[in-house]
Amino acid sequence: MQAKFKRPYRFAIKTSLYITLYITLLMSVFLYYFYVFKWFQVLGLSASVFVFSFLIIQFSVERFIYKRVKKIYDDLTLLESANLRKGPITTDMQTLTQEIDKFARDKKIEIETLKVREEYRKEFLGNISHELKTPLFTVQGYILTLLDGAMNDKNIREKYLERASKGIERLGYIVKDLDMITKLEVGDLSLNLEVFNIVELVRNVFDMLEMKAAKKRITLIFDTDYANPIMVKADKERIQQVLVNLIVNSIKYGNENGTTEVSIENLIKNKVIVRVTDNGEGIEKRYLPRIFERFFRVDKSGSRKEGGSGLGLAIVKHIIEAHDERIYVESELNVGSEFSFTLEKAK
Repeated sequence: MQAKFKRPYRFAIKTSLYITLYITLLMSVFLYYFYVFKWFQVLGLSASVFVFSFLIIQFSVERFIYKRVKKIYDDLTLLESANLRKGPITTDMQTLTQEIDKFARDKKIEIETLKVREEYRKEFLGNISHELKTPLFTVQGYILTLLDGAMNDKNIREKYLERASKGIERLGYIVKDLDMITKLEVGDLSLNLEVFNIVELVRNVFDMLEMKAAKKRITLIFDTDYANPIMVKADKERIQQVLVNLIVNSIKYGNENGTTEVSIENLIKNKVIVRVTDNGEGIEKRYLPRIFERFFRVDKSGSRKEGGSGLGLAIVKHIIEAHDERIYVESELNVGSEFSFTLEKAK
């Protein structure tokens, strides 16, 4: 931020004129009283007084202001000292005021941003602590029960070991997803871009999740019969993960005997949009801005019966953004939700 410097001649000129006028009138009366009044003497005196006053005021006040203005800039770190040349330079007060106002506004925004980040950090730490300790305590409880003698009962031993195994599996999901989302955020996860048929990929995901959907009697369908392939350019493995996460979510929060529908439409000349729509629980509008945050859950009851790491939608968002694409969500409570994302069409 570079300050603009101006010499305040107006102030010095005005002040010098007032001083000159006063001294000239005073000396005119004095000379007239002693009968030695001459116009050229008065004019010479006026000129000398004006020049002398102007120089004194301009350079002394200028230096005075310069030192204090420079200290303000140094204290606020608006400018480095090297930006101010040594010497009688006066900073324009209007410019300084504007600089300080801008500095104050920027600091206010910075402080508000830091407050938001601090709240997010606290919430994130609380969430990750809860997500990790729930399976940890579960596994610990089963193992301690077995060590206390329950291992001698074959049926109990097998049942508790299976439950402990599920807890360890859940911990694995959380750690794996945390590692992935960290890599996505710092840009360490490289994308393997290739051309593939998005319709075929959706069919493969349907096959993968068919049994999971059948448990809740949810039907996985296309909106229409896609007889021709739709070729896109993206990281096939990551887009498959996006589809899996979105469809698993639609099954998890879908109503029994409901549907999860996938549609693929042309958006613009070189883009397609993939929509995943369900007729499940839906999401309240107040939660939509936060739906892609890590560990954010609409259900505040703390129930984890559905499993998962709580990072699915955050990973989806980061994968899509890593492709320089956009993801959208529309939802209505007790009606359903639609998640959609764009992809680049293959040439």
